[in-house]
Amino acid sequence: MTLKVDLNADMGESFGPWKMGNDAALLDVVTSANIACGFHAGDPDVMAQTMGLAVEKDVGIGAHPGFADLQGFGRRRLAMSPRSLSHMITYQMGAAQAMAEAAGGTLRHFKLHGALANWASEDAEVARCCYQAALAYAPDINIFVLAATEMETVVRALGCSWSGEIFADRAYNEDATLV
Repeated sequence: MTLKVDLNADMGESFGPWKMGNDAALLDVVTSANIACGFHAGDPDVMAQTMGLAVEKDVGIGAHPGFADLQGFGRRRLAMSPRSLSHMITYQMGAAQAMAEAAGGTLRHFKLHGALANWASEDAEVARCCYQAALAYAPDINIFVLAATEMETVVRALGCSWSGEIFADRAYNEDATLV
């Protein structure tokens, strides 16, 4: 088994005239980019620009779906049925793949954002619903999970390609959830 360290960052999170971070500079440092899919942040122009730069700099492109919560930046948990959750993931995967292809690239990985990621880290059924929707759309996609959480339990059971993730800049609770 070969272990690889992938330095990734969330990006593509600007929206219209509102700017979030310096994606162009980050793309000189990271090996993969988790690009917002327009629900928690980002818009079609930002997605196109960020994905174009990622292709140009040979950085892996990842879909970074979250709740439809622009005002809360995807950090508020929204109640929804498993069916609606699955549709939300499929919709964002479709947008991300179409934008990646338009930029000359393809999706390499999938990483949940914010409150949706936190929920999936605590609830195996939520994680399973999200990951099955992503895998139905892109069966070979690599799924980024918070290590030692329900996310990891689910991807191991699904037998899909996955990578465990830790945050060097964040604090953790004893149960491996983010503070």
